[in-house]
Amino acid sequence: MKLCYDKNNPNPSYYGQQGYRIGKKVTTKNLIKFGKHSELLKITDDPKTYCLQKIAEWNKEHEGQKVSMEVKIDFSEKITTSSDMASSSNHKNIGYFFLQKIYDELAISSFFKNVSKNLRITYDPNLVTRFLTYARILEPDSKLGTFDHLNRYYEEPSFQYQHILRTMDILEDNYDAYINHLYKYSNNIVKRDISVCYFDCTNYYFETENCDQDIIDEVTGEIIKGFRKYGPSKEHKPNPLVEMGLFMDSQGIPLSMCLATGSENEQTLAVPLEKELTKMFNGKKFIYCADAGLGSFNIRRFNSMGGRAFIVTQSIKKLSQKLQEAVFNDCDYRILSSNKPVTIKHMREFDKFDKNNHSLYEDHAYKIINADNLVELGLYEDKIYKNGKTKKVKVKGKLEQRIIISFSRKMMEYQRSIRNRQIERAKKLLKNLDPDTYKKGPNDVTRFIKRISSVKSGEKVIDTYVIDQATIDKEEKYDGYYAVATNLTDDAQTILGISSQRYKIEDCFRILKTNFSARPVYHSLKPRIRAHFLICYTALLIYRLMEVQLEKYCADYDKRKGINHNDVQKRTHFTIEKILETLKNMEVTNMHGICYMSLYNNSQICTALNAVFGLGLDKKYWQPKELNKKIKKISK
Repeated sequence: MKLCYDKNNPNPSYYGQQGYRIGKKVTTKNLIKFGKHSELLKITDDPKTYCLQKIAEWNKEHEGQKVSMEVKIDFSEKITTSSDMASSSNHKNIGYFFLQKIYDELAISSFFKNVSKNLRITYDPNLVTRFLTYARILEPDSKLGTFDHLNRYYEEPSFQYQHILRTMDILEDNYDAYINHLYKYSNNIVKRDISVCYFDCTNYYFETENCDQDIIDEVTGEIIKGFRKYGPSKEHKPNPLVEMGLFMDSQGIPLSMCLATGSENEQTLAVPLEKELTKMFNGKKFIYCADAGLGSFNIRRFNSMGGRAFIVTQSIKKLSQKLQEAVFNDCDYRILSSNKPVTIKHMREFDKFDKNNHSLYEDHAYKIINADNLVELGLYEDKIYKNGKTKKVKVKGKLEQRIIISFSRKMMEYQRSIRNRQIERAKKLLKNLDPDTYKKGPNDVTRFIKRISSVKSGEKVIDTYVIDQATIDKEEKYDGYYAVATNLTDDAQTILGISSQRYKIEDCFRILKTNFSARPVYHSLKPRIRAHFLICYTALLIYRLMEVQLEKYCADYDKRKGINHNDVQKRTHFTIEKILETLKNMEVTNMHGICYMSLYNNSQICTALNAVFGLGLDKKYWQPKELNKKIKKISK
């Protein structure tokens, strides 16, 4: 509070005046009236010094303490008139302060400072990227939608819509450098474990019926392939696609990303991105881990050289006849946890309701099969024939790999329960089957329906549809089995443990598509599409870094409480839905221009966030200068 009076008035009135901020506007409010100069002369010889002393005492007394104020409310007062099309909320989000803490530690501001130092720009690309990233996590929307609602954030950033598009161009121009920068500085937040790198691909479809046309360069004659192209999709939508390849570490934190046209074979994305990853790691070796669709022969060969290794899912159905015989030969199987001999027959038939068999029901049986293959090394040698002639032939080498077969009673029952429901649907379908619309799909319930054609001499062919028991028996043969191919010599439990973490990369895609609404993409140009996914990638990285730190907090909390963190039933765990809900609900509102009041209550997640990041966002009331100091301290 400070002293305020009219210096030009011979008999001024003295007030104690408090400054405060509403959004970006700064104004004042008179809190104490000391009286006129003539009135104060009755009690002191120097009214001004007297008032200054009282203000100093007031400031000292109320510094960091409770302040009592009288607020007058006029119930007939109207809300502020606005020319906006729709009414807006006066609530301001401060939950993004936690995201800002991680964003700042990633030193993205210094990245933009370096790449834009030679550009003649009048806006701050870091500020634009900052709030595009926050909006992607908290309020996913189009770039225009984000721009229209920037006033939802406490800082109320100010930039133009065209600045968003130009910032996206800067991002795309520095695509690889930006991803390398994020990886480098993320190590300062969470120690990255790159001993195993998980890879997977996904598709994003676009709301357009026309794919991008190929363009021929008039100078070089090179064919520049269109970006959005038709390709296979799980959604079976007749829309053009863009394909994303993603690497993540063992903690579920993204490492790198690539984008390709929708018609590209996903297996061609792994090796080029893996080479870039090797450069980013400064030549450090890692284990490549992926599912069967991304474990082609070429990928395995690439990861069998240079000290690299691979662990990929192997389809048992695609194994050779000799290897399949080894799989179903019920010998040499052992319990995964104890390495004791066991048979698959016993695994299928033991009483799972017997308490003594509970651990066996949760366990697996396994067998290791050697499956070495001859591969072309890309080298040539001179072969001399008997007639003296020579010919260059390709040199072949040996690809050493083992196939680890595992069997789970629980997985067998799960797969059969799903198939039994499909068979019931197939039986219901048989009652009203229309032969003209009957189509058998490889994964559809109609695969269990068989057509039998019969004809008598001189009569029309009669088609009969029945349940195909042979198909059911053939599928049941593989129930409970799972196979992994690797060139590592580690024990089976370690290999299967590494492979079991692949679900985390599926979580990454689910977060991008569901929680961050990476699709629909409101762009049609390739550079803007790539920049859009870079923003989504940044949002995913920041969230995953936050999640890992929260998981560590939960583990420490459970340890102090004496709870085993491996006990899923009792352990403390925060879901992404609850974390995002907490961040979104952390809003404040201006109280009559005097202070801000929190509109959210405390929670386990709020307590954990404050403990991890030390921001102390758990107060009921805030002076504007307190919140301003917090955001400045974070962005120092």
